[in-house]
Amino acid sequence: METLMETEEYNWREVILPSLIPKVAEPELERETGERRRGRDILIAIDHGPNSKHAFDWVLLHLCRIADTIHLLHVVPNVHNEILYETTQALMEKLAVEALQVSMVKTVARIVESHDVGKIVCKEAKRLKPVAVVMGTRGRSLLQSVLQGSVGEYCFHNCKSAPVIVVPSKEAGEESVI
Repeated sequence: METLMETEEYNWREVILPSLIPKVAEPELERETGERRRGRDILIAIDHGPNSKHAFDWVLLHLCRIADTIHLLHVVPNVHNEILYETTQALMEKLAVEALQVSMVKTVARIVESHDVGKIVCKEAKRLKPVAVVMGTRGRSLLQSVLQGSVGEYCFHNCKSAPVIVVPSKEAGEESVI
């Protein structure tokens, strides 16, 4: 398994989100501070699993407000694999449309190439300086997480530029949503 050195640059591709998403003008919030009016950045590490979608829904419901920007991050082993890229792009387009419809927030998406997801999430958090880094659980048992490690655990210990929120899986019940 190849690891990325801290000083190395990594490969990534921006996802071009559909032009049918209308450009939302910055809202006029007269009584708000300039910091809040500008909006916040929220980084969501996503994949194609249901727990990732659940974490995305949790962010829209609990964390987003109108002037915010959601940054979707998906880490893949090869950004030049067109099938994987197109599948991920379709997922990100769907999530961007949903974010606009549900919470009226702007979405930016990026696909990054690496085998070390935790390091990339922490690097992107350092680059963006978001208010939070959000990810879903992988659905492993406690024993599997201890033996194989966990991206969430890695980010808890190494992400110094933003708080990390790990949203429990759907199996946790409605307590994870309310």
